[in-house]
Amino acid sequence: MIEVLAKLGRGPVFLAGEVLECVITFTNPLSASSTYASSEMLAWASAQIHCQFHASENRVALPPSDGSKHDVQAENETVFIPNRGERGQCILSTPPKILFCDLRLDPGESKSYSYCETLPIDGPPSFRGQSVKYVYKLTIGCQRVNSPIKLLRVPFRVLVLHGLKDYQFPQDEAVAPSNPFLEEEEGLKKDSRLADLATELLMVATSRRSLHLYNISNTRGKVGTFCIFKTVYKIGEDVIGTFNFSEGDIPCLQFSVSLQTEESIQEEFQRRRGQPVSFSTHARHQEACLHTAQSSFSLPIPLSSTPGFTTNIVSLKWRLHFEFVTSGESAGTCLIRGSQSEAVTWTGMEQMEVDTFSWDLPIKVLPTNPILASYVSQFSSTNSITI
Repeated sequence: MIEVLAKLGRGPVFLAGEVLECVITFTNPLSASSTYASSEMLAWASAQIHCQFHASENRVALPPSDGSKHDVQAENETVFIPNRGERGQCILSTPPKILFCDLRLDPGESKSYSYCETLPIDGPPSFRGQSVKYVYKLTIGCQRVNSPIKLLRVPFRVLVLHGLKDYQFPQDEAVAPSNPFLEEEEGLKKDSRLADLATELLMVATSRRSLHLYNISNTRGKVGTFCIFKTVYKIGEDVIGTFNFSEGDIPCLQFSVSLQTEESIQEEFQRRRGQPVSFSTHARHQEACLHTAQSSFSLPIPLSSTPGFTTNIVSLKWRLHFEFVTSGESAGTCLIRGSQSEAVTWTGMEQMEVDTFSWDLPIKVLPTNPILASYVSQFSSTNSITI
């Protein structure tokens, strides 16, 4: 028996273009209960990153793919196929890397190997939507002599920040601070600069503030105004807005604000012409606001959500969806005087004519620092199997 343990040192979330580093440890455990211990042999081990794409047959019409080749190879247990048994199509993969050949482990002995690979910068982000899914995995395959291949899959999340692909790092880095006592590989140095660059670009893009004022009105007249200070956010931030109903001609009884994503399939891949888009609500605020002059809301963008993106098949956009319930009566008639005595009691009306209308405000949502997103990731940094 051999235990295989794979550990992502920095966490399970990465930016496209970063270097993924995984330490893979093979151990021949020494059990105190066993009466006989012997050496174990592995013929080889290899690792590879791949992105698996899955689409809903009811919503997405994909061109037919030739999967016969994969089926034939899957029957051959000596061929390393990382996506064997996975649903969907493998749309992206890195070259496989051999970790070792002919490894012998004595009882209680362990051997560790480091796997490093740069994540393709032009790949799609990790996404689990209602119509399509993009799932990234690091698959480690190993085989005993005359035994079937065993696969250890390490799922992780990829965030895509547009603009990193076009950035050129300076060739002369003599002015950059360095530590002469540390030897740093060029790939890791570039990876660190890439993360710093992404953080800087996100800070610049999401820190710009300018006042955006919108008049809220329906067919009867003006209801109020809405104010928001920016429309570009990072996942993990709060979307904050304020309402002013004091200048409205029509009383607003209730409003709700929903933070939503809009998932739409590109026209050439739609199962039915003109099929509706899919909406998902991530946060919602609802409030009764009759006789309220001003109000506000704060909606958090979950760190586990996917920033907006577009591929040749699907597009994901973010928006604020507003719903307003207004009265057909004036603000003064919404209360009834219940007594003519000195103690006056005001009660609400039992029936009221109301109107409802909605409004959508597009916003832009970008990724965040992958280390921050790792804290709430559903994936584990450590995965293991026994062979």
